[in-house]
Amino acid sequence: MNQISMKKINPFIVLAGCMVICGIAACSSEPTDMTAASIIPKPVSVTATGETFKLGRSSDIFVREGSGEAAVAGQFLADKLNPSTGLGLTVVSGKGKPGRGDILLELTGEDTELGEEGYVLEVTSRLLKITANKPAGLFYGIQTLRQLLPARIEMKEVQEGPWEIPTGVIRDFPVYGYRGIMRDVARHFFGVEDIKTFIDQMAAYKMNVLHLHLSDDQGWRIEIKSWPDLALYGGKTEVGGGEGGFYTQEQYREIVEYAQERYVTIIPEIDMPGHTNAALASYPELNKGGKSPELYTGIKVGFSTLDTRSETTYKFVDDVVRELASMTPGEYIHIGGDESLVTKDDDYVYFVNRVQDIVISHGKKVLGWDEIALATLKPNTVVQYWARSGNAVKGVQQGARVLMSPAKYAYLDMKYDSASIYGLNWAGYIEADNGYSWDPASLVPEITAENIIGIEAPLWSETVSDREEAEYLLFPRLPGYAEIGWTPSDMRSWDEYKARLADHGKRMEAMGINFYKSPRVNWDNR
Repeated sequence: MNQISMKKINPFIVLAGCMVICGIAACSSEPTDMTAASIIPKPVSVTATGETFKLGRSSDIFVREGSGEAAVAGQFLADKLNPSTGLGLTVVSGKGKPGRGDILLELTGEDTELGEEGYVLEVTSRLLKITANKPAGLFYGIQTLRQLLPARIEMKEVQEGPWEIPTGVIRDFPVYGYRGIMRDVARHFFGVEDIKTFIDQMAAYKMNVLHLHLSDDQGWRIEIKSWPDLALYGGKTEVGGGEGGFYTQEQYREIVEYAQERYVTIIPEIDMPGHTNAALASYPELNKGGKSPELYTGIKVGFSTLDTRSETTYKFVDDVVRELASMTPGEYIHIGGDESLVTKDDDYVYFVNRVQDIVISHGKKVLGWDEIALATLKPNTVVQYWARSGNAVKGVQQGARVLMSPAKYAYLDMKYDSASIYGLNWAGYIEADNGYSWDPASLVPEITAENIIGIEAPLWSETVSDREEAEYLLFPRLPGYAEIGWTPSDMRSWDEYKARLADHGKRMEAMGINFYKSPRVNWDNR
């Protein structure tokens, strides 16, 4: 057999040959491992195949002809990827086959296990494909795709490539259908753009409910046309005496629509019969004795109450719920019900019973803090467990389901530790590991997984007045709550999760998030 001397082979010919072979096989210089990707929430299953998919100038986002919902998802993806990659990805609709380096988004409706929010993400060296039963599944698959790319994908300016993704298959769907955050815009007001930014941040981690706490002692934050002074007078201050503010109905609808486009449901809360000083100050007829209190800018709780035996009060509640329901496509109206300390017990029960009927009459379901379980709950009412597990158990005994928000684990307004810049500590300190390391379905023996609709982490705003201050308390804990709501508990462990969270430090920086660098996480080991 003749042997060929390597010395006689032109090295440029060798290089060109290798480039041709790699172009045909899309080979990578190093094997990849999709299972090592730092995806939050952790997917149900990940299988690696060891190759690489590359986004390039010829890449497109391909959808089937006539699939308008997939095309909308594709445009969302293009809008996320183009600023940082500069690739100019476009959405292509057609009957043919996608080309090499393309992304295919496809609605199939064939995989019942995936439900309405699950997806399958398949990556080969030639094609990246996301399939789902429903558009929400495509959207959540896109969030995972973003996390398979380098953190700089989140930048708003063109960054240097390459844009490579490990090959393999991710199959994923959530444990709970309700994965929420509550934002208190009453103690301190947050404007429309701040809320939109936050919707993008939470949606990136597959959270799907934003509960807006729209009224409290310190301010009323939503325009009610039949009771205009609620916003015009009751909305003009906040904690510390700032100027406050409120959402016009047009602005509220804008928030709702923006959220819907990101598969986030808005749940509005009007807290009552307590936490109502702003309303009482606006309309004297809501008070016992007909005299209005002064506007309030402190943080004390439990001192206010509506006149629960006055028919004027129920006319007020009916008007407010009617206007809110007409603007809110989601199924719930939150009626509050917490810390009504100066309302007599029988008056409180009478009020909650009547208000439930009002909410139902406007085509919505009732959601309220766990104290509402002291009343007689209507079918489909949800009790939000925050303080007393016994109240939530009373709700379960009445056939209600439970939204899990235990203050000592899930309250985002709690400080991380004694040195935290913002926050309170009445429920304790909640470091990133404490916020992550609990299971909603085993926390209270009488409340099992079948009783639970999901989890919600509330951020009360006594100590935060702008976006950066709020982000300090929200992050890095929010991704952990997202994972509790999405990932099976037997797949979660703090020691494994904290390494993935550390990798998200750069991603949060790229997204412009002012996150707290918890000492429980090795942020430099990434």
